[in-house]
Amino acid sequence: MKRTLLTVAGLFCATAAFADGHAKTLTVYAPDYFGSEWGPGPSIEAAFEAQCDCDLVYETGNVLPRLLLEGQNTNADVVIGLNTDVTKQARESGLLASHSADLSALTLPIEWDDDMFVPFNYSHTAFIYDNTKLDGFDSFEALLDAPDDVRVVIQDPRTSISGLALVLWVNAVYGDEAEAAWARLAPKILTVTQGWSEAYGLFTDGEADVVLSFTTSPAYHIIAEEDLTKSAAIFEEGHYFFVELAAKVAGTDNPDLADQFMAFVLTPEFQSLIPTTNWSFPAALPQDQWPAGFQELPQPRTVLFYPEDAAAELRDEAIEAWRSALSQ
Repeated sequence: MKRTLLTVAGLFCATAAFADGHAKTLTVYAPDYFGSEWGPGPSIEAAFEAQCDCDLVYETGNVLPRLLLEGQNTNADVVIGLNTDVTKQARESGLLASHSADLSALTLPIEWDDDMFVPFNYSHTAFIYDNTKLDGFDSFEALLDAPDDVRVVIQDPRTSISGLALVLWVNAVYGDEAEAAWARLAPKILTVTQGWSEAYGLFTDGEADVVLSFTTSPAYHIIAEEDLTKSAAIFEEGHYFFVELAAKVAGTDNPDLADQFMAFVLTPEFQSLIPTTNWSFPAALPQDQWPAGFQELPQPRTVLFYPEDAAAELRDEAIEAWRSALSQ
């Protein structure tokens, strides 16, 4: 009998604590990389929990498909890790809400005034190479004209956001000639992987000479490994802009807490964690506050970018040009 009374008392205390706001949980859907021990998630979790009097919990996986599958029954309060190539579908789902974050701190190389999606980092799609083995490429044309024994690894645009960014990049540069450009690159493509990690692993293991990644990828090697041999080829035609985003879920049970997190995304505390955990440029931090390894990275003079409507309209066409050329 005493044990039962103690159990009831314990439940009462837990319920009372929840009612007082001391045990609220903020559930954030995030990509696998974000919530992993080497990603930005753990540090961001600790920093936010120190000020929110809450428990931040990541549920990781393929964010948008899960959100769409769950619909109004989703557990998420916030989603993070979306990008502009899929935001149209996310916006039109009706599952996301407008944010109240102040965007004035943004330091993106493009204008941004979206009332639903808050940027937290950015980079540019690029080809990475070992500068002790190759001289590099100063244009897309130079890569396409490279000898066929140059081994290139890319990601599948149907399963990878970086792969999708690549086919849109090729479309932005070559337009109606995109399929012909892919046909020129095809003999050099060693393999097409489902995701970024597998492709980059082949490159770092020496199986490939060139890998599709981002202009910020060399920063990891510079800062974490003191390795200066990895470089991003900067193309004169320009590079496709890649920005990652957070959004508030419309049906959240914790709207105030979700708003607090959305505002936190743009604070120096959050943004200062991005470069050396997500290995990308922070979306709201002046360049003179970036780590030294980032300040020295070469950046493209020309930024190529499709707003979400254009990206959604061109997506199938760009993927088909890639698929058709590589199936020859």
